[in-house]
Amino acid sequence: MVSKVDEDGNVIVVGYGESAITAWYSSQIGIARVTSPFESKLDARVFDNAENNNLVDELVNQQLRRIRLAVSPTSTDEVFVRRVYLDTIGTLPTAEEYQNFVDDDASDKRVKLIEALLERPEFVDYWTYQWSDILLINGTRLRPKAVLAFYQWVRRNVESNTPWDQFVRDLLTAKGGSIENGATNFYALHQTPEDMAENASQAFLGLSIGCAKCHNHPLEKWTNDQYYAFANHFSRVRAKGWGGDPRNGDGVRTLVLADSGELVQPIRGKPQRPTPLDGKPIEFHFAGDRRVPLARWMTSPDNPYFARAISNRLWAKFMGVGLVESVDDMRLTNPASNEALLDGLATYLVEKKFDLKELMRLILNSAAYQRSSKTVAGNEADQQFYSRYFPRRLMAEVLLDAVSGVTEVPTEFKQIAFPGADAQNTNFYPTGTRAIQLYDSAVKSYFLKTFGRNQREITCECQRSDEPSMVQVLHLSNGDTLNEKLEAKHNRVSDWINLTYTNRRIVKEAFAVCLSRLPTEKEQEQFLKLFSGSRGKQRRLIIEDLLWSLMSSREFLFNH
Repeated sequence: MVSKVDEDGNVIVVGYGESAITAWYSSQIGIARVTSPFESKLDARVFDNAENNNLVDELVNQQLRRIRLAVSPTSTDEVFVRRVYLDTIGTLPTAEEYQNFVDDDASDKRVKLIEALLERPEFVDYWTYQWSDILLINGTRLRPKAVLAFYQWVRRNVESNTPWDQFVRDLLTAKGGSIENGATNFYALHQTPEDMAENASQAFLGLSIGCAKCHNHPLEKWTNDQYYAFANHFSRVRAKGWGGDPRNGDGVRTLVLADSGELVQPIRGKPQRPTPLDGKPIEFHFAGDRRVPLARWMTSPDNPYFARAISNRLWAKFMGVGLVESVDDMRLTNPASNEALLDGLATYLVEKKFDLKELMRLILNSAAYQRSSKTVAGNEADQQFYSRYFPRRLMAEVLLDAVSGVTEVPTEFKQIAFPGADAQNTNFYPTGTRAIQLYDSAVKSYFLKTFGRNQREITCECQRSDEPSMVQVLHLSNGDTLNEKLEAKHNRVSDWINLTYTNRRIVKEAFAVCLSRLPTEKEQEQFLKLFSGSRGKQRRLIIEDLLWSLMSSREFLFNH
């Protein structure tokens, strides 16, 4: 905490950094910034020579200079290669990929690696999965073919690098059959004008307007009138029938638009003219699809929320902490930790025609992203100013894929779990399917559930958890995921034994595939002692224990 307000309205500085004081009156918001430099002997001139790769560094460093916060050095190649693989494609580098990068002497090898990762097929899998979380692609709420159609629609757009504004416009204005146009399933998940409005606002603007449904928002400027005016854009969305045989999951829900119909505001007993939040209204007799002007306003470069919302989401995906936290809470009373940076990212994205890869490049190539996660004297307390990289636990799906990749034993996904009912067998996911390729959050997996995957029940990042738990510890220690894969007849352990690898080589390979680095001399000798005199089954158990110890370590479980 940097500052607080006492009962008399006086602002008291109690810590170091920057914070915001907000005042609210009659749906009007005022914000004052408080800067309290750290008590550091750091000479501000050290930033004159600080790495400044692009716009990100210019704006991050400006703030760090202002609050006198020390900066961690650049990460090592070993740390960087693992980090950028996990953050960009949700996949560990292989031992060969790691070694090739470390051995490369080119001065621009990091730039080249970033470019290569952005074109990998795993990039498409990983980011399709990320957007599927936001769009709630969930087999407990959609029929099987509709789930697949929605997922495939998202995947095609990620693969073709569709600009984010076009992606959102096409989704909001979708119509037709639920199978032929997977985007229409957004409206199958949200079937009332109120739900459509709330989820579109939350997903694409980062604004939670639900509180204004019953009364003026108590902590934000949105009024009850604005809520119903916004929701009235969706009042003529209709669904026709279910064709096909619903028992086989092939029923088709067709989305159409009615010629009339208004959403009545309960308090006033009459409808409000359809009006975007802070936008211009359209007339009740507007002849076209009301969602079109709404989508045009929502994705406009002039919209004060749209570019900032997706910029903040992407920043948080790569940097571990959003400029605004939580990332889907972009209300005015929750300002960014670095407003200049968030504005700069949003402006850059608009200039790049909402090409998300361009924004990813900017972030990944910044010195701020490439800093070490290790603290230095003076920045130990930093949790939001990016003087260092913030470590975080791997998301559940990435972690499970990492375990499968290290052991070379794929995870099988054979059942769909429906609430209150027995799990049903599925053949949708052939052997070799990775967790980040699952298109249905209802797929049964004890590991994914235990490690906090997004259940896709509501549009909120809070649906995903990276909080540690005793259950997670116990599962890593003696659960079946690691142990069964390590004991499998045909796995990496068997390969090493069959290839007659020496003990020394096995230790090095284990560190390379798990941690993307070689063991220190001390680590090497400690593990080699365990192998002393071992043969046959005993030697195999030692190899299994070696991999188990690395995969259950914080260094493996966290991206750092």
